[in-house]
Amino acid sequence: MTPIPSPSVTVIVCAYTSERWGWLLDVLESLRAQTCAPKDVLVVIDHNEELFDLLTETVDDVTIVRNTGPRGLSGARNTGVGLADSDIVAFLDDDAEAAPDWLERILALYDDPEVLAVGGRVEPVWEAGRPRFFGEELDWIVGCSHRGLPRVASEVRNVIGANMSFRLDVVRQAGGFNLALGRRGSVPLGCEETEICIRSKMGSPGSRIVYEPAALVRHHVPAYRGTVRYMLARSWSEGISKAQVAHIVGHKRALGPERRYIRNVLTRAFLTGISDWSRGKPGGLSRAAALVAVVACTSAGYLRGRRMAHVPGRRLNQPALAGVSPWREVK
Repeated sequence: MTPIPSPSVTVIVCAYTSERWGWLLDVLESLRAQTCAPKDVLVVIDHNEELFDLLTETVDDVTIVRNTGPRGLSGARNTGVGLADSDIVAFLDDDAEAAPDWLERILALYDDPEVLAVGGRVEPVWEAGRPRFFGEELDWIVGCSHRGLPRVASEVRNVIGANMSFRLDVVRQAGGFNLALGRRGSVPLGCEETEICIRSKMGSPGSRIVYEPAALVRHHVPAYRGTVRYMLARSWSEGISKAQVAHIVGHKRALGPERRYIRNVLTRAFLTGISDWSRGKPGGLSRAAALVAVVACTSAGYLRGRRMAHVPGRRLNQPALAGVSPWREVK
């Protein structure tokens, strides 16, 4: 019996700043070391000619292109999707190195035709060490997998942006990533991967999105992201982004996992922190206080985002890929 060949995959890496130059080269080196080689590696430079020229002069074994869409991560990702010629598109951040079997672990799950997308674990590499107040329950703030996610391959609502993949036709049929969402330079907005996962699944009843923790990447976390200031700013932006997603796909789809996360994961972490503090263990009170502050800032951002979403003339359902109809709000 002839074995079924593995699907082909294009890896898309988006970069916008030369400040991550060393990390970007490490990312590309990690892709060269994959046990399952990608068909192509596309590096999309987001409106930075200096970085484009430097990378073009330095690297000759990847495809380097300019973001032809609006400035920002969603526009850059859509540029890569538009150029890809493979069964699968995988996305890796420009500061996240892939384990050697990363692609092999991801592609194995596409044997199931009902699987639309596969994401993996994102492990933080703290530049200045993990701050005492920064519990693992909050690692989503720095773009990493947080405590409470599945420990074995499981169905989830959405994948994590730093380590995700989709069937190419799924992304194109969905119209690409929503240009109204996603990070723009250093502005810490997000949730574009959440929104496209929800819409993709809505368009294919019975399909699945899978989180495979064995598909590992290590994400560099610079020192400034371990500060209270960044934690609260990122939480505020997450609330705004979640409100935008809820406006597009409906509140139940957008917030169901978040409610369970607060009820189960954060509540338990808060009680553990208080217990540690009462027993004289270091860091317990600061971790508990950080949890309360993050929930408060995220909630405030969400309320602000709801008001922004209803401003007359503000568009949240923006078309992305050429030739695809604009998204419509789903009640």
